[in-house]
Amino acid sequence: MIHIKNAEEIAHMRATCSLAAQVLDMIAPHVLPGVTTQRLNEICHDFICDHGAYPSPLNYYGFPKSICTSVNDVVCHGIPGKQVLKDGDIVNVDITTLLGGFHGDTSRTFLVGETSDKAQKITRVAHESLVRGIGAVKAGATLGDIGHAIQSYAESEGCSVVREYCGHGIGREFHEEPQVLHYGKPGRGFRLRPGMVFTIEPMINLGKPDIRLLKDNWTVITRDGSLSGQFEHTILVTENGCDILTSLNGHV
Repeated sequence: MIHIKNAEEIAHMRATCSLAAQVLDMIAPHVLPGVTTQRLNEICHDFICDHGAYPSPLNYYGFPKSICTSVNDVVCHGIPGKQVLKDGDIVNVDITTLLGGFHGDTSRTFLVGETSDKAQKITRVAHESLVRGIGAVKAGATLGDIGHAIQSYAESEGCSVVREYCGHGIGREFHEEPQVLHYGKPGRGFRLRPGMVFTIEPMINLGKPDIRLLKDNWTVITRDGSLSGQFEHTILVTENGCDILTSLNGHV
């Protein structure tokens, strides 16, 4: 069942999503060569807790850290640890906050130091894929419209869309209905209604879409070793389009 948020719930969603966005902006200057992913985790954890919230990933189905850090060929759910970021890396930092009983979810892929043309391309295409997906959101449109907008753009750039992971409804629960696929056909799937809140978070590979789950049962990598990029926002469907709840300035 898709839960349509009322005005009070939307106000709570705005608060938690604003905090998640603040965390991403706060951590940006720390994403540098020589920094460990564990250090990024510690900084984000402290910031979230200092603002009266809880990091949603921590202990979620046993996930051991407060954020996800997915470096280079890691598609999603990278576990922060001893890995040291180096010049030329890309890293997706995925933040979810639980504030006032509601979750806000957002992520961004950062370029670390001087990066290659390939690193810059996948980061650009992943971001634009999110832009295209959000551009398809309006009352009366379908989930298939969102997926098609993302897929058609990413593939036109010679990249691929990961099929196994998707966006999701969000609110009192970290993951709610509906599932928001990042591929599809126009006019297919649920029709969007004002008050729906969900994430759009396309995982875009520079190579083929095939993935592999590592033995830690969390970390997902590209099977061909190609770079993978991702950007994510939490979106509210409105009467006239949508609001990007995890944007502090209204921009994607």
